[in-house]
Amino acid sequence: MPISVAIVEDSRQLREQLAALVAGASGFRCVGTYESGEEALRGLPQQPADVVLMDINLPRMSGVECTEQLQSLVPNALVVMLTVYDDAELIFSALEMGASGYLLKRTPPAAILKAIREVHAGGAPMSCSIARQVVRSFTRPASPAASDLAPRETEVLALVAQGYLNKEIADRLGLTLETVNTYLKAIYRKLHVRSRTAAAMKVFGPKRGGG
Repeated sequence: MPISVAIVEDSRQLREQLAALVAGASGFRCVGTYESGEEALRGLPQQPADVVLMDINLPRMSGVECTEQLQSLVPNALVVMLTVYDDAELIFSALEMGASGYLLKRTPPAAILKAIREVHAGGAPMSCSIARQVVRSFTRPASPAASDLAPRETEVLALVAQGYLNKEIADRLGLTLETVNTYLKAIYRKLHVRSRTAAAMKVFGPKRGGG
């Protein structure tokens, strides 16, 4: 089955370029394009996508707000932020609201398609400069949220925080990929998050908002 992709982008030119990129690539299909967050929230529940490419700087409702609301409307959709910004606050806000990846708009087309495949397979694609900021943020001891996790779950999440992919975690811990995925699903449920990066940020990431 091809990976279904929706695009939320207020620039008509970029929206059409991304739609053409997705539609013209083997193994992908574009199921919708939206010029605003409000339009996306109306359309995506009717035509769900596996992966949503989301502009962070949308008019009126921001991409971060749209991502947060999509969690309840289209719970299985994976959001990859596409933005011109390389800003730590925006990065962490988007990831905390449920985004699974974060790419700069100057990312080459082939790398965007690779990122869609990666996030669909359970990864957390990010532009290199963004990934460095996120990994550097995982520096504090585990938060009280870790007390809800079993020791093995905490071990898995610590490797996520160090940047390991699910397959690499399985190899390091002598587990099957399926077992790692089962641990991650349990972690998401206990921490009330939707992505591996959001889970790692909740337990190991920077304290934000006075919390």
